[in-house]
Amino acid sequence: MTRVAAIDCGTNSIRLLVADADTATGEITDLDRRMTIVRLGQGVDRTGRLAPEALERTFAACREYAAVIKDLGAERLRFVATSASRDAENRDDFVRGVLGILGVEPEVISGDQEAEFSFVGATKELDGDDDYLVVDIGGGSTEFVVGSAGVEAARSVDVGCVRMTERHHPGDPATPEQIAAIRADIEAALDLAEQTVPLREPRTLVGLAGSVTTVAAISLGLSAYDSAALHHARISYEEVAAVTGRLLASTHEERAVIPVLHPGRIDVIGAGALVLQAVMERTGAREVVVSEHDILDGIAYKTALDAEREEDEG
Repeated sequence: MTRVAAIDCGTNSIRLLVADADTATGEITDLDRRMTIVRLGQGVDRTGRLAPEALERTFAACREYAAVIKDLGAERLRFVATSASRDAENRDDFVRGVLGILGVEPEVISGDQEAEFSFVGATKELDGDDDYLVVDIGGGSTEFVVGSAGVEAARSVDVGCVRMTERHHPGDPATPEQIAAIRADIEAALDLAEQTVPLREPRTLVGLAGSVTTVAAISLGLSAYDSAALHHARISYEEVAAVTGRLLASTHEERAVIPVLHPGRIDVIGAGALVLQAVMERTGAREVVVSEHDILDGIAYKTALDAEREEDEG
């Protein structure tokens, strides 16, 4: 067992996993898993820069995470940053801040690297003989990965719940024109993804990240977020479409009283749900398998492998 810490910093949230990883079996035993909505990508699509208040929210979460990592005695820490920090002109400010707090530089990874981590995290518990399409719907981007035992094709495209919301400003409720504009961007992104990834071939669609788990939790009628109930739940296309329609037709106040909807997702969940619905329509998937294991688990597993390899070489 190797005790590792993994941080995934995306456009909308930053997440921490401290776990014991067994590289022989692929088992990840959670010690602490938490998420903070920091909206690092606030305004990036419009300005090309990380806002000072968004950086400070992110650094505050990093300080909290640093204390957890120290208390649990993680041997290795890997900090991965995704869409928002890839796009920002002032990402050096972000890198310096994280290094000063956590002692490691964030790896601003490519969409392809993000896809590989997500695939490993989502599928290592599943039947290795199946063909999977793993879809990770984030705040600024969505990753598509096809494979069975490993990654066979991957593509990251710039549609996500925050980016679509900031670009099209859907109202409360969203108008048909706003929904059509978001759908047009999603369809164009799916066209782009399909140039690289055979979206219609895999047998099993696996969905990751907050937009997917939130839609699933609403569909299941959960009164509180329940990771065990959500992990490997199967949600039909009809259920996804019904939840998406409900979210887009509701006001901010109506969404705010949904018990499983995190306050940081109230204004962006409609766009995220619409991405999932459009993906299912494009692929013809009749259901989505929800995974609570995602890029964080992939980062933790790869970090443990690297540590083991370095010990062997040393």
